[in-house]
Amino acid sequence: MSKPAVTELLKAAVDAVKGTERPGQAAMAEAVAEAVDTGRHLLVQAGTGTGKSLGYLVPALAHGERVVVATATLALQRQLVERDLPRTVEALHPLLRRRPEFAMLKGRSNYLCLHRLHEGVPQEEEEGLFDPFESAAPTSKLGKDLLRLRDWSDETETGDRDDLKPGVSDRAWSQVSVTSRECLGATKCAYGAECFAEAARERAKLADVIVTNHALLAIDAIEGAPVLPSHEVLIVDEAHELVSRVTGVATGELTPGGVNRAVRRVAKLVDEKAADQLQTASETFERLMELALPGRLETVPEDLQYALMALRDAGRTCLSALGNTRDKSVQDEDAVRKQAKASLENVHDVAERILTGSEFDVVWYERHERYGASLRVAPLSVSGLLREKLFTDRSVILTSATLKLGGDFNGVGASLGLAPEGIGDEEDAETPPWKGLDVGSPFDYRKQGILYVAKHLSPPGRDAQRGDMLDELAELVEAAGGRTLGLFSSMRAARTAAEELRGRLGLPILLQGEETLGELIRRFAEDAETCLFGTLSLWQGVDVPGPNCQLVVMDRVPFPRPDDPLMSARQKAVEEAGGNGFMAVAATHAALLMAQGAGRLVRATGDRGVVAVLDPRLERARYGGFLRTSMPDFWYTTDRDQVRRSLAAIDEAAKSG
Repeated sequence: MSKPAVTELLKAAVDAVKGTERPGQAAMAEAVAEAVDTGRHLLVQAGTGTGKSLGYLVPALAHGERVVVATATLALQRQLVERDLPRTVEALHPLLRRRPEFAMLKGRSNYLCLHRLHEGVPQEEEEGLFDPFESAAPTSKLGKDLLRLRDWSDETETGDRDDLKPGVSDRAWSQVSVTSRECLGATKCAYGAECFAEAARERAKLADVIVTNHALLAIDAIEGAPVLPSHEVLIVDEAHELVSRVTGVATGELTPGGVNRAVRRVAKLVDEKAADQLQTASETFERLMELALPGRLETVPEDLQYALMALRDAGRTCLSALGNTRDKSVQDEDAVRKQAKASLENVHDVAERILTGSEFDVVWYERHERYGASLRVAPLSVSGLLREKLFTDRSVILTSATLKLGGDFNGVGASLGLAPEGIGDEEDAETPPWKGLDVGSPFDYRKQGILYVAKHLSPPGRDAQRGDMLDELAELVEAAGGRTLGLFSSMRAARTAAEELRGRLGLPILLQGEETLGELIRRFAEDAETCLFGTLSLWQGVDVPGPNCQLVVMDRVPFPRPDDPLMSARQKAVEEAGGNGFMAVAATHAALLMAQGAGRLVRATGDRGVVAVLDPRLERARYGGFLRTSMPDFWYTTDRDQVRRSLAAIDEAAKSG
């Protein structure tokens, strides 16, 4: 029998979810089908409201080969597994004459560990050998969480943390979970046959579609030990996030606290000489970190080199000693040893990586108000890694509402390791061929939204106290009658604006950090007069269609901080190669965030409103056109009186509607 056409399958899936056919969705489905059938790579920009998940799921299911779908957010993973996939599989089953299986797969620490639950957490000597289930008072928050986790372990079929409602604190979860490095392994663990993480892996091996996250995809690519089953098609949703997630996984960190933890964990498991060597190295490192000033280390200073060599050598000695000691006084020594080994390996590997001094790594000191100093190392670029590990032996589809920056896909393509569109060589894995497609959006942005740039304001400097900007913000919020999402380039700026406007306006102003993000968004969505101010995570995390979000304000163009070690190193590398470092790194970073931020305004066909950028550089600077082209195609103005009239009219219409 001939295979059903993608258009026929898409219609069945859309009918099943009681949706409406959208030209962009159909164009996307056909392009994905073609890419999958030919083994090509495809970048698809699909605006909000396109229905892109069906646009890629339908052709992927029709293809019949195993597919991995990787997303950046938990919300989308849940939507795919709990809503989109069940309905789509059910709708396509009569046409495909088969029922594709699907499964979710996450990192091991997301699953309840039965060994930890029943045997307790291996504790270091100084913390006292105790069972957290016994020692935590049942009336305390930790005690209640642990008791609930124990009860839940008898009921849950998945052991997946995200299936626990309501959730528990990170501290409680850490008592009942392990990282992949701490895991004893199914064959060595008394609970291996019942292990939730192993069961999830087994389900994934049998599934046609595996839904996972960017971090696990990165681990699978970087660490060489396969976590995901082999697959012929990879679909990366929310693909604008992929480079930063892969960079995060490829970043190593050493802190005095982490090194001390390794010392405590290993103390009873190795001979006194080896333990003393690690203790001495740890103390030297800690003294050095007390004096560390934030910033990039273009060359590793001599004193730090000696400290890292001492840590590396002591770590290697202790790792060797761990293999041949058994201490009868330590209960469940295998688990204790595994935990110690995981801490030691991190110390050894990061120290070795920094000492090796690869030209492709960036090393820097960071200082956090709460956690103190840390030493970090990250890849200068992940493009080569992605090109080599991601784009070989499979078809890769990358999709997002924001992949086209400054009018084309080449900026995002370059960050992923792809040559400019159309230059890739079919025979050369170094430059895999790919195609970019913008399927548009079902929204009429020019009729639904206004992009306003306050060109009369003074340009922002390092000082967060911008009096004229705060005056402008207050007037805009007042004209809108509240209904404002304020996106700020720093927490300091968000706090200053919230405090100032609370004093001036009789409107509720919510501030990120004063409540959980979920609670803040719920309250913002429920009350029209409420405003929500915050920083980076709000740029992508707020989805509030309807009249309660009719003004989105950005205080300034969100360039990376000039002292950001990794971004400035990447910018410098582009310049040394003869490129425009500012446009390739800083402007591209800002364009992506501004496109995401502006995308918060129009979430449904009936939405109306204004995106206001309180930074005159968007109008005056040479790069302003590049940034504006990356945002939705709103009607553009710099006329402040026109915008106030428009906001007042939108507010009036919302109240009367």
